[in-house]
Amino acid sequence: MKFSKLLAPIALLGTSFSSLAAEPFTVTDIRIQGLQRVALGAALLNTPVKVGDVVTDADVARIIKTLYRSTNFEDIQVFRDEGMLVIKVKERPTISAINFDGNKDLKEEQLSESLTGSGIKLGEPLDRTLLTEIEKGLEDFYYSVGKYSASVEASITPLARNRIELNFKFKEGDAASIKQINLVGNSVFSDEELKETFELSDYTAWWNFFGEQKYQKQKLQGDIETLESFYKDRGYIRFKVDSTQVSMTPDKKGLYIALNLDEGEIYKIKDVNLIGDIEKYREIIERLIPMKEGDTYNGAAVTFTEERLSRFLGNYGYAFPKVTTFPEIDDETKEVTLNLNIEPGARVYVNEIRFVGNYDTSDEVLRREMLQLEGSWLNNSKLEGSKNYLNRLGFFEEVETEVIPVAGSDDRVDVEVKVKETPSGSFNAAVGYGSYGGLSLQLGVTQNNWLGTGNRVGVNFNTNKYQKNINISYRDPYITHEGISGGANIYWSEYDAGNANLARYNNKSYGVGFDLGFPINPVSRVSLGLAYRHNDISELNQYEQVKPFYEVYGGRNNGDIAFDNFEISAGWSRTTLNRARFPTEGSNATFNGKMTIPGSEIQYFRLAFESRHYFPLSDDHRYSLMGKVKLGYGNGYGEVDGNDHLFAFNENFRAGGPGSLRGFKANTVGPKAIYLQGGGEQGSGSPIDIITGQSSILYGDPSTIAVSNYSAIGGNAQALATLELFVPTPFVDEGAGSSVRTSLFVEGGNVWDTEFNYDRYRQLAETEFEKIYDFSDPKEFRASYGISVQWLSPMGPMVFSLARPLREVEGDRLEVFSFNIGTTF
Repeated sequence: MKFSKLLAPIALLGTSFSSLAAEPFTVTDIRIQGLQRVALGAALLNTPVKVGDVVTDADVARIIKTLYRSTNFEDIQVFRDEGMLVIKVKERPTISAINFDGNKDLKEEQLSESLTGSGIKLGEPLDRTLLTEIEKGLEDFYYSVGKYSASVEASITPLARNRIELNFKFKEGDAASIKQINLVGNSVFSDEELKETFELSDYTAWWNFFGEQKYQKQKLQGDIETLESFYKDRGYIRFKVDSTQVSMTPDKKGLYIALNLDEGEIYKIKDVNLIGDIEKYREIIERLIPMKEGDTYNGAAVTFTEERLSRFLGNYGYAFPKVTTFPEIDDETKEVTLNLNIEPGARVYVNEIRFVGNYDTSDEVLRREMLQLEGSWLNNSKLEGSKNYLNRLGFFEEVETEVIPVAGSDDRVDVEVKVKETPSGSFNAAVGYGSYGGLSLQLGVTQNNWLGTGNRVGVNFNTNKYQKNINISYRDPYITHEGISGGANIYWSEYDAGNANLARYNNKSYGVGFDLGFPINPVSRVSLGLAYRHNDISELNQYEQVKPFYEVYGGRNNGDIAFDNFEISAGWSRTTLNRARFPTEGSNATFNGKMTIPGSEIQYFRLAFESRHYFPLSDDHRYSLMGKVKLGYGNGYGEVDGNDHLFAFNENFRAGGPGSLRGFKANTVGPKAIYLQGGGEQGSGSPIDIITGQSSILYGDPSTIAVSNYSAIGGNAQALATLELFVPTPFVDEGAGSSVRTSLFVEGGNVWDTEFNYDRYRQLAETEFEKIYDFSDPKEFRASYGISVQWLSPMGPMVFSLARPLREVEGDRLEVFSFNIGTTF
């Protein structure tokens, strides 16, 4: 906030000069008395006469005015002692301290900045004449926000050595509330309809804790402009607010606002004329104009047209076009002729592209993402596209571009790209605690911008209650100038499914993989990969759904299953997101498929698709809506020993927890393990019966069945969907929007097993059969809703979620609160 700085009028506080009116005299010496802080030499330099000069009355006035203008003195007297010129001065006191008391709406930093702009700061002389104006400026500010009982008083406390302490005492009071807003003269639209467009309000519902009826002068002016736009967007081009009255209650705590409106009538467009040097593009420009003869006049459409044509010309090198609409209004016919004056200006070329703020990232990494090239004409679309590409890298919190004319040239510009880097390295972690899962911790370090090259290097060591994992990965997004990317990873893992909310088994695995990515167009890529995986599964609980797998692939005497797979993979991705972190517009879609090569010990395939779309709901993108879909399917192919190959159960899809279905425990959504218990010994039947179905699929003669609610197993198919509304985070400064955001979500879906045969269990007793639900039925979906806060912390992304189920299946495990560090979103 700045206050108006007024120059103090020069006052001749005292002059004494013997025989001033009698005759001029020649100065033989100059003496200045009363100096303390100001050096004698500096004072003499500001004195416009020298020894030997002849001094008149006019010269004396000039001496006083000049010394006042130096701002060092508050009283000046001039005397003559024979031929000596004697100047007696009183210096302005020096400000030793500035104190504020009672200010809440205005922070001390704001006040100090404003005072400095008015010439009042520590160590400088005080001009007392400014204090009254500063008091009035501060009080005017409070009046503008409706605090009409506010007062500001400045006082001075003298200190030794001509120093002073400057004190400002504030009495802010409460802002006046709007008692009523009256609209007079409107007949086409109701008061309620018009007031809905206002920021100010004379009514706040009891349940709206954040609503208020406080008055602000600036908001009233903004509401008047909004009202004018509302009418003019609907054809009322002659609409105006004739007068505005704001009246105050005697206690200065309430306000009544009255707006007198002149609605006018609806006007139609008679014609649209194009004026200017545009013959080369006239045909295209005519097609770009949405307004046609006979349409109702629309002020917003006029503004949109001007911006649209400016952007169009900007794509052809006309960096500074001027598009102005001059309406000709015929009040008799109620028609408007729109004259669009287009001045393209000179076509300009990009002389140089400079990068600012990339302290860690090399220029080469930024330059290879630029669609706008040096030496070509300036193209606004390519410039905006370049900005989006840089945002998608994920290295920068902000990216801004500025076009700067080259001095001495009317057809050359420089492009300055300003970036604000974020920590490209992240400490990935997940911390949680539950009555079932206990304490878990994941650790890892990823550098997405290794040494500023844009390459990604990751070393992750994860250890928790159910997993130990080491993964080393490397990716170069530009192994060729054409944008072909390449990567490799090597890993070792030890996984205890029983501690991950799954049916018990241990899996020790290791592997290595390579892949290449190929750009199809600026927003799409395909990838191909090859990998080797070794799995050693032990301590497998032989629940009903896994027995076929165990029997087909044969366990060793100790019950372990080991297999080696060579896998080929292919993927496709397309992204138009406006930035990599916290996107608000665009879409991202990925499809990945992998399969073990024919002849592998286990032959199966796995397909996964995910798509996210962001829709901004406000011009500033503070509000946006995201829709997400995740689909997956896997199964075996081919035969082994006369039996079909089966899908590897350790590759099952799982859902629940952050990233899939919040409100449910991680991995617990979907099929559960079934254990049969009967009169005979479990497992006494022929194992092959389970596979072929030639006799009963059930071992022995079971009388009871147990479905483990705590042992999920996942399934070979999944379908999940999320609808999420992103809103500004309450109580957080607006400037933090790039690192913190809040969302309201609803999501649902299911994981199921397409190979599960529900009918085979109907021979059980009815009371036992009712314990099973059909795990092959995708309609047994779950759903939840909640709120989530996401923060890009120095340790990596952090997500806090509160969720409650909308639909659950008996036996589901719920999780109201979840907290994760290092989650990708």
